[in-house]
Amino acid sequence: TAFSISPEENIISDLEELSVFKDRIGRIYLLNGDPFILPADKLLRIADLIHEYLPNVITITCYASIRDIMNKTPEEMRKLREAGYNEVYIGIETAYQPALEMINKGCSNEDEYRELGKLKAAGMDYIAIIMNGIAGKGKSKEHVEATVKLLNETQPVGVGPMSTSVSPGSELEAMRDRGEYTELTEGEILEEEIALLEGLELDPEAFWFGSHVFNNVSVSGLFKQKEEMLARLRAGLDAMSEEERKSIRDRGHI
Repeated sequence: TAFSISPEENIISDLEELSVFKDRIGRIYLLNGDPFILPADKLLRIADLIHEYLPNVITITCYASIRDIMNKTPEEMRKLREAGYNEVYIGIETAYQPALEMINKGCSNEDEYRELGKLKAAGMDYIAIIMNGIAGKGKSKEHVEATVKLLNETQPVGVGPMSTSVSPGSELEAMRDRGEYTELTEGEILEEEIALLEGLELDPEAFWFGSHVFNNVSVSGLFKQKEEMLARLRAGLDAMSEEERKSIRDRGHI
């Protein structure tokens, strides 16, 4: 399906429908793809409509990307924060430069530091989505170290670890078949997740959401529970048979 922007009348129609619950809605999530790709003036107009129909909303959140922030000035980011945009979910995937290039992410490690700095300067919080296994076999250490360094410096309010697998017909499948990418096994994916959590030093109230259906072991909680979460992940790894550790499962992601 080609990318398109919903006409304003559709947005108004949705808000009118929601307005019957206006006294109960303090937070709203913009759906369908990457809304933060829209120009700042369009996002500000949407915020005005939200506040008109849902006056109790104080937080507007959505998916975003590093490239979205690159396309906005510091002043535009400040205005968006004042309008209520906060806690954007950003697909960081990795901070390891060779992996960013391999997946054609459209941004560099340097871009990540700069643009997340711009976001933080505007007073916005963000949730980092990380792809375990994205760098391929033999590169877990590099992926984890670079990503931990970025997240510890930029301090997201949440981290969502996901798992990379090769989907049929994808470019990643073609790269694998050419010998340019080797998938991690189930055990290696879990080991990488454990190493990521071990290295992160975030605010005690920041959250770790590792309960996605594609995670090997379902573990979520606040960073003040970090040692408890690590214990559960390690126990999950210890409980895996040798066959399970060496298997490669189709998670249906990437």
